[in-house]
Amino acid sequence: MKRRDVGAAVCNCNVIHKAAVRKVRSVMPPSERRFELADFFRVFGDSTRIGILLALGRAELCVCDIGALLGMSQSAVSHQLKVLRQTRLVRYRREGKIAYYSLNDEHVRAILSLGIQHAEE
Repeated sequence: MKRRDVGAAVCNCNVIHKAAVRKVRSVMPPSERRFELADFFRVFGDSTRIGILLALGRAELCVCDIGALLGMSQSAVSHQLKVLRQTRLVRYRREGKIAYYSLNDEHVRAILSLGIQHAEE
């Protein structure tokens, strides 16, 4: 990720643009929704979970498959999958004793794709 000079972007005035503030305030989600959104994005802050999501973006996989792919124990994979299930980023289906995981929906794939595009700029 490229760093930019943040010093040049600092506002050196004390003027509040009331119309702009009012306009934005009218469409801002409530603080509870912002907390939920922050928790959602916090899940993306772990490289292991990102690896799991990227893998599941390519194929439906079981815990053993993910562990072999990422060099992790089944226990560690299961723990991360639990976090991803709780935030509705992944889903699973059972086939006998095996649970196969996949991305929950196309929104997750789009978020990952946008993140990759942004990181590559």
